[in-house]
Amino acid sequence: MIHSIKKGEQCDDSTVEALQTCLRSLLNDKKFLLVLDDVWNENQARWIELRDLLRSMGGLSQSKIIVTTRSLKVASIMSSIRPYELKVLPHEDCLIFFTKWAFNDGDDRQYPNLMRIGEEIVKKCKGVPLVVRTLGSLLFMKTDESDWISVRDNEIWKLEHAENEILPVLKLSYNHLPSHLQQCFAVMSLYKKDSIYYSDKVIQFWMANGLLEHSKQKQECVDVGGRYLNELLSRCLIQKETDYALGFTFKMHDLIHDLALDVSQKECKTVNSQSYVIDENVRHLSFCDDKLLKVPQDLKKLKAVRTYLRALHLRCSPLTGLPNSIGTSKHLRDLDLTGCRNIQKLPSSFCKLRSLQTLRMYGIPLMQLPVSMESLIELRYLEITIKAKHLKETWLRCWTSLQYLGLFECDNLECLPEGMQYLTSLRRLVLFGCPNLVSLPRSLKHLTKLKVLRLSCCEKINLRMEPEEKEDKDLQLSLKTFSIQSLDVLTDLPQLLLEGSSSTLQQIQIENCDKFAVLPAWLQNLTSLHKLEIIECPRLLTLPGGMDHLTGLR
Repeated sequence: MIHSIKKGEQCDDSTVEALQTCLRSLLNDKKFLLVLDDVWNENQARWIELRDLLRSMGGLSQSKIIVTTRSLKVASIMSSIRPYELKVLPHEDCLIFFTKWAFNDGDDRQYPNLMRIGEEIVKKCKGVPLVVRTLGSLLFMKTDESDWISVRDNEIWKLEHAENEILPVLKLSYNHLPSHLQQCFAVMSLYKKDSIYYSDKVIQFWMANGLLEHSKQKQECVDVGGRYLNELLSRCLIQKETDYALGFTFKMHDLIHDLALDVSQKECKTVNSQSYVIDENVRHLSFCDDKLLKVPQDLKKLKAVRTYLRALHLRCSPLTGLPNSIGTSKHLRDLDLTGCRNIQKLPSSFCKLRSLQTLRMYGIPLMQLPVSMESLIELRYLEITIKAKHLKETWLRCWTSLQYLGLFECDNLECLPEGMQYLTSLRRLVLFGCPNLVSLPRSLKHLTKLKVLRLSCCEKINLRMEPEEKEDKDLQLSLKTFSIQSLDVLTDLPQLLLEGSSSTLQQIQIENCDKFAVLPAWLQNLTSLHKLEIIECPRLLTLPGGMDHLTGLR
């Protein structure tokens, strides 16, 4: 600040006190506009110290301070008003900006063909002025169409050649990340560009690769992962799209993905049928090409690769079965078989995957799960389609780490085991397309960590569940979201579970339940309720008395 005011003149900077004295002499009783650009310091005490110093000079009430930052945490610490979040530059403005960098004044009118190509290039810039300027300067004074077409079709290659123009700026965000976040950010380069990321799946991928630090507060891994994602959000390295049952979706800007590729190039590699050359220092490999028929032989030489297999995603594969050798993948933690509809049976060796944490088998018409499923004691996330009428209670006794259970299109399932109380870590229970399921077990009242309960397209189910025992009146459950859709015979809500969560329940959604006609009188006891959403319930004509007690409704 002093340097800017004195325009380079020297001052006594031997001590902090001397600097403060110098600043007071320059600004005392004067109005000023202070612009703090690209601030990253998240130390609130330091900001308060600076603010108090400026206040002591007498002119702060008539002065203004503007702070720019890519950290939402910095903005919340330093802001006295709501932060202004800049939107991307409109396409028309981007085109004008691009033209000024790519042409001498007026030259753009001489090259209409180049301008047409340039407009396509600008569209790919997605409103980011930094990218517009860099690409425009790369094409400055180049009048050969092939150069422009090369940029349009291979802009990433060109950006790599212009690394000093772009990546150092983006690396400011990366360099300010703690080391554990740098690792998590880097492995996201293994996802395809322009992917829609699902927060729960990203966290599971991090878990599978051992990238989540053990919390001193003994947080669950999923909570640690959620905290990591929130930090990346606050630093604008990812962009949130929409919320959903298990978290939120987000995107990574193309340039940020390029940054992830750049910082991870020595440790992460996506292998396809065109890229068999793998650096010997690589630690994380992703095989994601349908044309890749075999694993490259060079893999055996890669001593730095952490394990041969931590995550295996075979989503919508035409596979008719898994080999019996799958049981030798002792380090496998994340297996996705979603949509592999030709698989009807799992090999007996499947139950040797004792490190498995995430298992997705939605859309596989399994007649039955392997007998020894209880050996998968590390399971945290299970999503299955099964043709059996019942789940075995012996499995539940061993799945004490399970946090998410999703049962999808289980056509013959008639009931859940009464032993649901063994799932002591369960946070989310989702039932979809179970047409023969008629009720939920009362043992759900013992799941004190259950946060989300969602049921959809379960045509025969009725949820009547009233308190019957003395202990039922003193339940301390922690349900936050209760959502039901297309339950054709539903007439009652599960009082035992909802009223037992009166201090935590925030959202109730009831949709397309034709026979649901009456909201219960005890609804007024759900004093933490923020959102009550009722859609297409034609028989429900009135609200119960006592709705004025729900003061938290938004």
